[in-house]
Parts: sequence; structure tokens; C-alpha cells
Amino acid sequence: MPDQFDLPRRLAAEALGTGILVATVVGSGIMAESLTKDVALALLCNTLPTGAILVVLITVLGPISGAHFNPAVTLVFTGKRELPVNDAALYVVAQIAGGIAGTMAAHLMFGLPLIDLSTKMRTGGPQWFAEAVAAFGLVATILAGIRFQRTAVPWLVGLYITAAYWFTASTSFANPAVAIARSLTNTFAGIRPNDLPGFILAELCGAFAGMLLMNWLLGPPQARGPIPIAETTR
Repeated sequence: MPDQFDLPRRLAAEALGTGILVATVVGSGIMAESLTKDVALALLCNTLPTGAILVVLITVLGPISGAHFNPAVTLVFTGKRELPVNDAALYVVAQIAGGIAGTMAAHLMFGLPLIDLSTKMRTGGPQWFAEAVAAFGLVATILAGIRFQRTAVPWLVGLYITAAYWFTASTSFANPAVAIARSLTNTFAGIRPNDLPGFILAELCGAFAGMLLMNWLLGPPQARGPIPIAETTR
């Protein structure tokens, strides 16, 4: 369990996990663009490695830090009073730093500049709503998975993100740290830095809404109330 590991090791796990996740997203996008000009096929090539690496990362790093790799998820657990505010702030810093390192690692592997600000436009109401939906679904998946089938959470998250790549107009960033890291690559996975505020705000709103709904939906059942006299005489 995460509380068995000290804070430095938990922060290292969050940075490492977010970094590998971003390296996978960015690197698979670069590879896809180099192999095909078919945008749909490139997106599929970007989707499958992302879903797969999430299963791996959550399985191996979850016991250390909880495997958030996402400031929105961290804030949800802070809102549920399962993670102290000070720890949460450090988690977010580690996630953002790890994500940036992941972009740089992907660029190094493919011989690109370490930092190359994206010019890919991702903005507008439909994109923002899609990000809110993506983050809402991610949080709902995590919280319900923890409640009913904790050991399946890595697969649930990996499969959810794999699906959300395709059913959301934004291709489901669902993660402020990943969004920031993706603004630093002018490749398939990029997003313009100017478009970050809308994406991040939408992700946080979606995550908060997901937490509120699941807190109610998964809360303790209401008491049945007094048993009618007719039932006591049967």
C-alpha cells in the first residue's frame, strides 16, 4: 500500500510513471507519423501503446504511490481526504516534472530538439467538453474500480483511455500534467501552449464532477427505515 513507502519514493514513482506515460504518448505518435500518412491509423498506433503502458505502470507503481500520474486524480483523492494537501502539492510538481522529462526523452530517442513548442491547435467548446467528459469518465472508472474490483484497476484505466481516445473529440488527454508535457512537442501528440488553460480547466471540472457523482453513487446505502407492522406479524 502507498502508506508503506516514504514520501520521496512516492514522488519518484509519480515522476517516473508520468514520464514513461508521456514518453509513450509522444514517442508512439512520432513513430506513427513516420510510418503512415493515414491519420486514423496513426491515432490507432498512438492509442494502443498508451492503453498498454497504463496497465503496466499502474500495476508496478500503484503499490508505491497509488499511481495517480495525473494532477486531477491527485486532487480527487485530496478532496476525498485520502491524501494530505502538502503531499498532493508535491505529487503535482513531480507529475509535471516527470511529464516534461518524458517529452524530452521521446525527442532524444527520435533525434528531435529537447523542447519544441507545439503549433497544433486544440481549442473550442467541443474540445473542452470532450476533455471534461474524458476526465469525468476516468475518475468514475478509478473510484468504482477501487470500490468493486481493486485488482482490475490497471486494466480498467488502460481500457478506458484506449476507448476514450476514440469517442472523445479531444482524443482524451484527461490529465493536466500530460497536457503540459504535450505542449512541448510539435509532433502528432502536441497541443499549443495557448490552448492549455481551456484543456486543464475542463479536465479539473470533469474530474470534480466525477468525484461528486461517485461519492453519491458509491456511498453507503440509506437505511431502510422502520419495518412495517404487517411484516413483523408474518
